[in-house]
Amino acid sequence: MKEITSQQQRVLDCIQIYLNKTGFPPTRADICKELGFKSPNSAETHLRALEKKGFISIEKGTSRGISITNNQEYPTNNDEYPVIGLVAAGSPTLAEENIEKTINCPNSFFESNFDYFLKVKGLSMKDAGIMEDDLIAVKKTTDVKNGDIVIARLEDEVTVKFFKRKSPKIVELEPANEEFENIIINLEQDELHIEGKSVGLLRKN
Repeated sequence: MKEITSQQQRVLDCIQIYLNKTGFPPTRADICKELGFKSPNSAETHLRALEKKGFISIEKGTSRGISITNNQEYPTNNDEYPVIGLVAAGSPTLAEENIEKTINCPNSFFESNFDYFLKVKGLSMKDAGIMEDDLIAVKKTTDVKNGDIVIARLEDEVTVKFFKRKSPKIVELEPANEEFENIIINLEQDELHIEGKSVGLLRKN
């Protein structure tokens, strides 16, 4: 692995901190805001250098398609976490039949503790940097706020979307892809179960 400059290290640290705090990668504009760059071109230059040196990968066609590929500096005290694939209709998310495998992950890898990984299906969240087959680190909780990326169950379907409470009775689940429509739930008529929220992301390269 090639060495990086101090500015490139700042950008790399910014990406990791943003991932830890929000569960998804920053945009070029976010990096500029955090590090005081005057132009997105400055962020882009450092990102391309980091990609060339093998520290990150950049997914084309999405503003948040940045993932870190080198995590050697992070702690190695690992825990086993289940990876949930396609959730069988009517079964609890963590039911044995839904667990594809378990993987080791440093238990302090993300800023928040978490309970399992969910394997992403489809591209409804691609503009949030979440691509098909990515692994979302899920913290089991019903304590969510507007803007959180939540894992929600609607009848027998589990979906990953941004959470927006429009009123005490109305919740919108918002994709991060203009090709998909918002899901509007009237809580007086429909059942919505929040299974947890995303606190981080892993991408297998």
